[in-house]
Formats: sequence, C-alpha cells, structure tokens
Amino acid sequence: MALIPQQELAALAAQGLEAAGASPRAAQAAARALVAADARGLASHGVSRVPQYATFLRNGRTRRDAIAKVAQARGGACLIDAQYGMAFEACELAVHSIVERAREYGVACAAVTNSNHFGAAAIHLEPVAAAGMIGLAFGNSPAAMPAWGGKTPLFGTNPIAAVFPRRGAEPVVIDLALSEAARGKIMVAAREGKPIPSNWAVDRNGQPTTDAKEALAGSMLAMGGVKGAMLALMVELLACSLSGAAFGFEADSFFTEEGNQPRLGQFFLAIDPGALAGTDVYYERIETLLAAMLQDEQVRLPGDRRRTLRERAEREGIEVPDNLYKQLQELAGAASPANSNGNGNGGS
Repeated sequence: MALIPQQELAALAAQGLEAAGASPRAAQAAARALVAADARGLASHGVSRVPQYATFLRNGRTRRDAIAKVAQARGGACLIDAQYGMAFEACELAVHSIVERAREYGVACAAVTNSNHFGAAAIHLEPVAAAGMIGLAFGNSPAAMPAWGGKTPLFGTNPIAAVFPRRGAEPVVIDLALSEAARGKIMVAAREGKPIPSNWAVDRNGQPTTDAKEALAGSMLAMGGVKGAMLALMVELLACSLSGAAFGFEADSFFTEEGNQPRLGQFFLAIDPGALAGTDVYYERIETLLAAMLQDEQVRLPGDRRRTLRERAEREGIEVPDNLYKQLQELAGAASPANSNGNGNGGS
C-alpha cells in the first residue's frame, strides 16, 4: 500500500487524465474532486476512477475538448452544458453560479446537462457551505435499479447530498446513494474479488446475490424498498427533466468500456438563510437541534467521520493500493514503479 501526499496524488491523477486527452482545466477539476473523495474515505469515488475516465476519454464516451458553459440563465436559475465532457468542471461552474445568484436572489439553482459521472455529490457543495448557505445536490446515473414493482433497471443509484453551514464549526454534511449501497462499492468488491451483503443487489435473474460481478450484471436494490424507489424517481426527474439530460436507462453502463456518451444530469440548489427567517435564527435553530441530538452519547453528526479521515489524510497522505498507484503512474507516463512508501512518507 502506497501512502501518497494529497498534492502529489492530485498531480498524478491530473497528468493521467491529460495524457488521455482532457484539457488541463478539466483534468485538474476532476483530480481535485477525486482526491477529496479519497481523503474522506470514499475510495469508490476517488482516484480509482482515473483509469475508467481515461478509457472513456480515449474511446469517445467522454469528449476530450469539452468546455463547460452557461447555456441559459434567468434570475436565480441557470443551465450548465458540460458539452459531453467530464462532469467536474461543469459542476464547479454550476456551484459558483448558484452561490453568486443566491447572494442576489436568496435562492438559486443550476441544472447540468450533457454530463458524466460526478463523483461524491457532497464534495461539490463545500463552496456553498463556505458561503454560509444551505446546499442540495442531486444527480442521476446509468440504470441500475428498477421502478418499484418492475424488473428492468431504469433508475440510477441517484445520489442525494446536502450541506448545512454552522457558525464557528464544520457544516453538517449528508451524502447518500438511493440504493442499499453505492454501485461504486460493488465495483471495488468486484475488482478485489470480495463478496457483498445479500441485500445489496440481485443478479440478472432477479435473485439475491453475494457475487459482486453478478450484481454488476444485474440490478441494485433500492434502500427502504418503495420509498427509496420513489426518491430515485424524484432525482431522475429533477436531474433530467429540467436539464434535458439523458435518463438512466438511456445511458450505457459506466462499467463497460464501449458505449454511448452518457449525457447525465445534475441539479444543485443554494439557499441563503438570510433571505428567510434570518441568519441568526438559522444558526440558533440548527445548533438547538444538534445539541439535542448529541445528548445521546451514541449519536454522531453526519460528516464527522469523513472530516476525521480528511484531517488525517492532510497530515499523513492517502493510502493507495500499489497496483492502482502503478497504473496511475503508467497513465501519467511516469517511468518509476510504485514503491511502498510514496516518496518516503511511510506505508502500511
């Protein structure tokens, strides 16, 4: 296991994406988000995605010369066109836009169209919280779950995320996929040859399975049964009907090299508490609730564990499997093989 400083890992990821044809700006935006996910313990949405993204850039599933742009805007709403490229530059533009518009209008939203896999949803919202605003994020993905009562995958695992800023403290961060488990976790299990819990997915015949590869060929199970399926439908509509993006069943799987340009959608919302009951009221109310929650010693605030992992990664670096580190170096054109300590920072 290599232990790599965050800046070094981000540079390596960006170099690999640039070598596959991404623009420096797009590659750096993706690398920042992927390394941020790794630092928070979300390896399924971290630099393990770089080889996949690089393949899509090379085979045309992702447009290499894409430049995200504001396609339409009115008042507190705007449409961002990712131009069939990687999602991260477009999402950065969307979030920057809603923060600026929410300062003027009190609330703002941005829909992103012609997009791609957008990683860990909550990471995109960090600038919203830093601006003292509440942020919400929704995104669809290639079909993985059936509509309630059906057998054919139609909806993606469709993550939902939210951030709630606090005065003098880290924000409350909520981030979840609407399947029993994130599809990326099954992808990691399949790559490592590990079993999965039997309530995560069914195989292509609709039978529960603990085989990760069979699960990838079958369907994910929605969390909470019908309630999770309805939430997935809600996200599909928010992310696609407002943006013109492709529904999950119209996008080919991320887990095959060949396929169409996914044209996925994302939707972001920013709310300035000062436009409603007021900033002071907002901060008093959120702290009252959190204090009541923490009276129970067993309660942990959402985002606390990720924050602890992030702080450790900032001090010590990020653990990367040796085979992945070597693959990243090869993609970036580096000659030296992976070593066990990431340039002398210690490994495990």
